[in-house]
Amino acid sequence: MRSSDKNKFMESDVALYGMFVSVALVMSYIESLIPINPPVPGIKLGLANIVIIWVLYSMGIKPAAIISVLRVLLAGFLFGNLYSIIFSMAGAVFSLAVMFFLKKVRFFTVIGVSIAGGVAHNLAQTVVAMIVLENVWMASYFPALLVSGVVSGIAIGILGGILYRKIKILQPDKKQ
Repeated sequence: MRSSDKNKFMESDVALYGMFVSVALVMSYIESLIPINPPVPGIKLGLANIVIIWVLYSMGIKPAAIISVLRVLLAGFLFGNLYSIIFSMAGAVFSLAVMFFLKKVRFFTVIGVSIAGGVAHNLAQTVVAMIVLENVWMASYFPALLVSGVVSGIAIGILGGILYRKIKILQPDKKQ
């Protein structure tokens, strides 16, 4: 591959990743505008995960990880604070790892992978809350977060699955 071809490939990747980060960031912003007063702190819809699910299935783990990390950092700096970045990053990393593993197993549907991702996200955030706040009682929030992870995982999985089936602009990387 000539160096100019390699640069074109890299430039197109940067543009594509930027587009997905932008869409995920807009979805995070939209979610921040929805007036939900959950009975338990940390319950969110996870709209940006529609993008992450689509990227994971269409492009693979590496692009999904890059886009997820960039989205968490940008959303944290724009709409949150250092704590929101810490909690969101822990949830995003663990969630993506679980979703990647379950996707590779090929036993679960997109909805099942999404549900596991939602639950894993909430589990990671609960553990981080227990560590950061030095309070084991934070674990008492997990049953409500488990239910919200399942419910939002179903919704995100349905939407992500529909998009994955309808939008076939990229081929998944066979190595991942």
